[in-house]
Amino acid sequence: MSIVIKKERQIRAMREAGQVVARVLELMERRIEPGMTTMELDILAEKETRALGAKPSFKGYRGFPACVCISVNEQIVHGIPGMRVIKEGDIVSLDYGAIMNEYHADAALTVAVGESGLRARNLISATQEALTAGIDAARSGGRLGDISAAIQRRAEFSGYGIIREYSGHGVGKALHEDPLIPNYGQAGTGPELQTGMALAIEPMLTLGGWRTKVGLDNWVVSTADGSLSAHYEHTILITEGKAEILTAVNERMDNV
Repeated sequence: MSIVIKKERQIRAMREAGQVVARVLELMERRIEPGMTTMELDILAEKETRALGAKPSFKGYRGFPACVCISVNEQIVHGIPGMRVIKEGDIVSLDYGAIMNEYHADAALTVAVGESGLRARNLISATQEALTAGIDAARSGGRLGDISAAIQRRAEFSGYGIIREYSGHGVGKALHEDPLIPNYGQAGTGPELQTGMALAIEPMLTLGGWRTKVGLDNWVVSTADGSLSAHYEHTILITEGKAEILTAVNERMDNV
């Protein structure tokens, strides 16, 4: 089970890590453009991470060689940055984590580069809305299944596929902690949500089916049917009321 964070210094560390993640993702979203390579984005992210006094969570994690997971079009997660050139009309998922004072935060977003088609833009919007629905369902005293069911309802409302083989997770002292948070499920089931739990909620939706395949590099995960995929994620802290989104930019943070 996810560590319950109660001490103020722990909460502060999680907030600081969350703000690094938010600001680096915001920078990448602002700078991405046709003609860039995915490696250029990764270099930008690592430089900014270290300038903010943090370390990238992903680099070296289980052998992953980069700072950011960059997944393009039909790729869902775990794309390795390299010499691939980002093109007009691509949709690019950026998944990124940072460590600050020994605590991790993790978030993701999907960017439509230039003039993308309506179906791609609608998929991105629905994925972001599914994340919001999941976060709104994350309340102290509720159940883990409440989050999963809320994500599933929003995705299925518009007829999108829901990736089932990859899930959200607890986060804190380790990048990945229990519990796993599926993007489908039944409300009122699963472990009870407690104040102080830090969770990374991350819906991944597709224009096609839910089945996946892993590339020859044993990292990048793509849709088995080649359909487009989008990915959104936030690290949140369960509170007595509405969950606190740690990886949303907060201009009031005074030392990040």
